[in-house]
Amino acid sequence: MVEWITSRDLVPYEDACRIMEDRVGAIHAGTADEAIWLLEHPPMYTAGTSSKPSDLTQPDRFPVFETKRGGQYTYHGPGQRVIYTMLDVGKRGRDVRAFVQSLEGWVIDTLDQFNIKGEIREGRVGVWVQRPQKPPLPDGSPREDKIAAIGIRLRRWISFHGISINVEPELDHFDGIVPCGISGHGVTSLVDLGLPVTMDDLDVALKQTFETHFPPQR
Repeated sequence: MVEWITSRDLVPYEDACRIMEDRVGAIHAGTADEAIWLLEHPPMYTAGTSSKPSDLTQPDRFPVFETKRGGQYTYHGPGQRVIYTMLDVGKRGRDVRAFVQSLEGWVIDTLDQFNIKGEIREGRVGVWVQRPQKPPLPDGSPREDKIAAIGIRLRRWISFHGISINVEPELDHFDGIVPCGISGHGVTSLVDLGLPVTMDDLDVALKQTFETHFPPQR
């Protein structure tokens, strides 16, 4: 069974990391179920294992946390749904690439519940939406904005960290970093796309689409 946990108050990042690590250890030991934790953080930046110092353009704007998850710099803050996925990848095929693809597919199907077409791009981590109403890039390619980030870590084949989906964060808070090391494109949110979606609406959609990509384990 997968336990769903929702935190209504903002969760400090260091507390979240400690709780995740404890849960991962318990899952591995067989004393706790897998878990999906839905929460929001206070405003901050996190640096993944591939982050470059030059991509932190405003280092004094918000607290910066070093993290051992994959990826580069990301922003977390109020209005962004963070989804920490503490799942047993060992029992789910031991294929990290397939696991990440399942996370991507889960996000895409969740966005589809709101008639948003999320897409994956080679060489660009996360989930993207096309913005044809915005001016194209200098090379003529269409403008695309990132709506969700993905970055995981594994310990003894148990995953933690996970996904963030922008519901209604302050988009200018992303200006202090080069999000995931990708310049030239922007960042968007469900509300920025003109949809009056609440955090609860998103949570319902996440639960409805989850088992399509992560069937129950026997």
